Amino acid sequence: MRLSNKTIIVTGSTTGIGEAIARRCVAEGASVLIHGLERELGEKVVVGLGAKAALHVDDLADPASADRIVAAAVRAFGKIDAVVNNAAYIVRSSLETTDAGVFDRAMAVNLRAPLLLARAAMPWLKKAEGSVLSIGSINGYCGEANQLAYSISKGGLMTLTRNLADAHGRDKVRFNQLNLGWVLSENEYRLKIKEGMPEDWPERPPAAFAPSGKIMSPETIATAAIYWLSDESRPVSGSVLEIEQYPVIGRNPVK
Repeated sequence: MRLSNKTIIVTGSTTGIGEAIARRCVAEGASVLIHGLERELGEKVVVGLGAKAALHVDDLADPASADRIVAAAVRAFGKIDAVVNNAAYIVRSSLETTDAGVFDRAMAVNLRAPLLLARAAMPWLKKAEGSVLSIGSINGYCGEANQLAYSISKGGLMTLTRNLADAHGRDKVRFNQLNLGWVLSENEYRLKIKEGMPEDWPERPPAAFAPSGKIMSPETIATAAIYWLSDESRPVSGSVLEIEQYPVIGRNPVK
């Protein structure tokens, strides 16, 4: 197993991509702290994973949540080997609709929380010579007109990843990031229905955004995450990898 005896915190792991990563981590031998906002969803995940999982419910918008999450992981498993910053506040907003409240929550959850979680977990990560994997977005490069606050936060996350990798290489703690393209999570499916798309929309995704004819699954992301959480990727740090089905740089969209 590729993650034998490791303890991993996965934020936003009661559904979607985070849940897929958590399940794959356990399958690879790790113990996982499941985190989210909804206790009922988290309890279902933990029941399915058994003794290898524990649950902590908390709001990352609260600056004190990082210390509580780290304490919960240590209390449950005695150590921390890795952190996956997966949780995100995905909000539609433009210049006209991005007020201070929207902006501040996007920054708090998507950028400040990963920073504070790395800070709180650092003593344990140093002991383990561990790693932090952040789940970003290709929108972090410039984003879309209706994802202003979200895109800014993901751009900042790339800088955070590279800065911490540079600063803590000698501590043997690694920081890497996956910038995701379009992923068919449960939340994404429901969001597109809410925005007016038909129930079978994943069967005919727009070619400009899914040239393969299919949208990536959370399990695809989980497969990629395991490499970066395992010792197989050591000593690589500071990498930002695009998990997407077309090149972002020099892209020529299909009409």
